[in-house]
Amino acid sequence: MDASVQPVVDVIVADRARFERFVRSLSDEELLRPVPESTWVVKYFVSHLATLDATIIPWFAAIVDGSTASLGGGKAFDIDAYNDAKVAKRRDRPIEQILAEAARERADLLALMGRFGDATLTQSIHFGGDSKRPASEIEFGRYLRGWARHDAIHTADMLKALPERRGEPELAAWLAEPEVAGFIEFYQKAMA
Repeated sequence: MDASVQPVVDVIVADRARFERFVRSLSDEELLRPVPESTWVVKYFVSHLATLDATIIPWFAAIVDGSTASLGGGKAFDIDAYNDAKVAKRRDRPIEQILAEAARERADLLALMGRFGDATLTQSIHFGGDSKRPASEIEFGRYLRGWARHDAIHTADMLKALPERRGEPELAAWLAEPEVAGFIEFYQKAMA
């Protein structure tokens, strides 16, 4: 692994371990709680994170290969509709099956990241935008550092439905880390 990529990989691996511990601690009732300001229940965020890597891998592979491809292949891409469809297919799956899928996809992503280097991280990429953020050009390394905190961002979303869990020491410490807190705040402002 390239030395410039390793810190991002370390964050991705650590955040996923924290996320999995949190998810495995949830009861069936907690997993089915509606998340305020969302159309999803808690479990659907787990399903989303289980399917995200498979969506991202082809895009990241194209970036590593020097392509200017964007998420969705350069076409208009409704990420919300895409995510809803992926989540809907997993509604009845047990949580351990969802986490197993997430682990397989994450292993593939980490293997791909072994091909990243300084040239990959410093190149400009096209972020196609979504329903909340406009399209833009951004340095891939900057995008990747934010994307690496996706598990933490959605844990904060899930905790909106689980306010009694917010004070748990491991969760509170994780979400209070300055970088994590900054990305959560940025994401929540973008969603407002």
